[in-house]
This record gives sequence, structure tokens and C-alpha cells, in this order.
Amino acid sequence: MKFTRQFLSFFGLSLHFSHILGAPTPVEESINQSLESRGVKFTSVDQRLFKIDGKKTSYFAGANTWWLGHLFDNADVDTALNQICATGYKVLRVWGFGTVNDATNTQDVYYQVLNSSGQYFNYNTRNGIARLDYAVAAAEQRGIKLILPLLNNFDDLGGINTYTNVYGGDHNSFYTNAAAQAAFKKYIKFIVSRYRASPAVFSWELCNEPRCRGCSPDVVYNWASATSAYIKSLDKKHPVCVGDEGWLQPSTQVPNNDGSYAYSNYEGIDSEKFLSIPTIDFGTFHMYPNQWGYNYTWGNTWIEQHNIIGKRAGKPMLLEEYAVPQGEDRKGIMGQWQDTIVTKTSVAGDMIWQFGTHFPSGNNPFDEYALYYDSTPNSDYDVLATQHAKAMAAKKPVATLKT
Repeated sequence: MKFTRQFLSFFGLSLHFSHILGAPTPVEESINQSLESRGVKFTSVDQRLFKIDGKKTSYFAGANTWWLGHLFDNADVDTALNQICATGYKVLRVWGFGTVNDATNTQDVYYQVLNSSGQYFNYNTRNGIARLDYAVAAAEQRGIKLILPLLNNFDDLGGINTYTNVYGGDHNSFYTNAAAQAAFKKYIKFIVSRYRASPAVFSWELCNEPRCRGCSPDVVYNWASATSAYIKSLDKKHPVCVGDEGWLQPSTQVPNNDGSYAYSNYEGIDSEKFLSIPTIDFGTFHMYPNQWGYNYTWGNTWIEQHNIIGKRAGKPMLLEEYAVPQGEDRKGIMGQWQDTIVTKTSVAGDMIWQFGTHFPSGNNPFDEYALYYDSTPNSDYDVLATQHAKAMAAKKPVATLKT
């Protein structure tokens, strides 16, 4: 693997991946040494914005490419990343999880097996962690940064239930299940230790869209506090975020809080409270008005509300997912949201769900929300991706007191 070898030699390491599941060769401890003496800079927080390259503060636009480390073909990874570079995107969100309970019953890439016989990491070069290695290395070569979520709230590709299936309890009890948390920490250490010396990592993310329906918001808050502190004990260089959808509480002090679904504690999440955690460096929020029972114009309100809570906390806010299905007026709807971000707020960045393309292999991991790469002038992609990325990069890198 061309980029992987370049990536490993950069750190002066020699990693030998076993073809046998559960027989790992550990990443050498030398990967933990500071790279500052070599001029390598990591993404850092600068008040309410980011220094994406560790040097220059800027706003940014990016995309979700959850599948990047789950592709079997290097050519597919390279195709996507080359088009992303041409777009002007600087940051991608890529699943850093991939857990199964039965490895004999999956055709997917997976990084971990949890079952009654134990916990194993998959070092197989065809369908294991080597696939994420390649994605990280290829992104690093191109100067692209990756947000790596370490868990999924949902069942796809390594969700919470892959832990509770083995360690007992239900989805909600996962957050306080000592055995499940011990296994999750082992997985966190596996991933963070593997990539913490890479400047390709933008941030670690605790979970994709954590939820705990019917719970006090303290349940996930306490879990986020403990888990983020654990990650910081392994890696103090990279930022950490929760990965939540931005749910607010009936008591959250923002305009137009009407106590409806997004403000009701239905999902057991208090996004503003997460910002008070010292080991959480920035806030996230997602936006799917059509799925949540709101009209599309409400999206502007949601953006402005999260700008307000970020300002109160003095931390960056990232609109980490947003989309409109194919067949609707995406330029009109998403374009309005983007205008709100650029002209009315100090939201640090936004990331479409999801980048789409046509892979050489014919693989198609995309859904109805995918925005397909298209360099045609004034196409949906040109306006909402390429032109918007330029607008965000050109925005004066100052979070104003007003916004």
C-alpha cells in the first residue's frame, strides 16, 4: 500500500500486520513521541475557531465520508480524496469504529470482534484495521484532516448494542455498564494509540449521535466527562468532541425554544452542558428538519441557537451533519442555511452529509442525501460544496462579539 508505507516511514516505524485475528503486533511506543521537533503541527482550538493545520486560524467547510476506512479498494479511497481536494474541503468525518459480534457472518470491513470468547482486533490486511490505516495515510499525504468517531449510537458497523450483546443490559445501560465501558476503553486505546501521532487527525469523537431516551441528561454527560478525560490521558494533542446532534433542554436559554422535540430532553442529551466539560474542546450539532418534524426554515433558527451556546461557552461550534434529500431544492434550502452560517454567525465550520462519487470498483455506500461530486458550473455540488468551501475559507477568521 503506497500511502501506508509512506505514512509509517514518516514516523520511523515498521508495523507488521498479522493476518490472524487477535494476534496483534502493538504499535511501538515511539509513535507517542512529540513531533514538534520535526515541524509537525496538529489541529488546535483558537477560541471559537480552529487552527486546522496548527498554524492558521480559519473557518472551514467539509463533508462526511463515513465509509472511507471501510472501502476494500485503494483506488476508491484515492478517487474520493482527490475529488475532495479539488472541492477545497479541508476536514472529513470518517467512522473510526467497526465492531461485529460474529466475524463469520459479515462481508464488511471490521476492526474489532466482541463475543463470549473475548475481545479481538482485526489485523487482516484485506478487511481489518489496515483499511483505516490506508485512509489515514492517504488523507495525511493530501493535507486532509479527519474527525474519527469511536462508537455508533446505532447498530450500523459497531454500535452500542455490539457491546451490550456481550456484556449485558440494554442500550441505555451501556453508559454505566462497567464491563462494557472497560471494553470500550480498550478499543479507544487501540485506535487513539494507533493514530495519535498523525497530523491527519482533526479530532477524536466519542460517539456518532449518542442518545439515551428517557434518561436524565446527567447519564450521558457523566459518561462524556469520563470518556473524554480518558482520551486526553492518552493524547493531549488532538481536540475531543462528543458527536451529539445538539439537542437542547426546555430550560436552555435561547430564542424560539418552544419545548418541542429538539428541546424536550426526549433523547436525554443536553448539548450546552457538554460544553462545560473541560476535556471537551468544541461542540457539535446535526440538522435534519425534515426527519425531526420541523420545516426547512427552522434550520436557520437551529444554527443561530447553537451559535449562541457556543458563544456563552467560548468554544467552537461545528455543524457536523446537514442535508436535504435528492429531488428537493437543495440549492435553495441548503444555500439559505449556508448563508446563515457565513453571514450571521461565528459557527466554526459545517460538513455536508454526505459526499458522494462514482467509485472505480462500482461500490455504492451512499444514501438519498448524498451530494455527488460534479464540477459543472452552477451544479448543486458546485454551489453547495465548491463555492461554499471558498466562501468559508475566505471569511475573516474572527469570531465576533455580536455573533
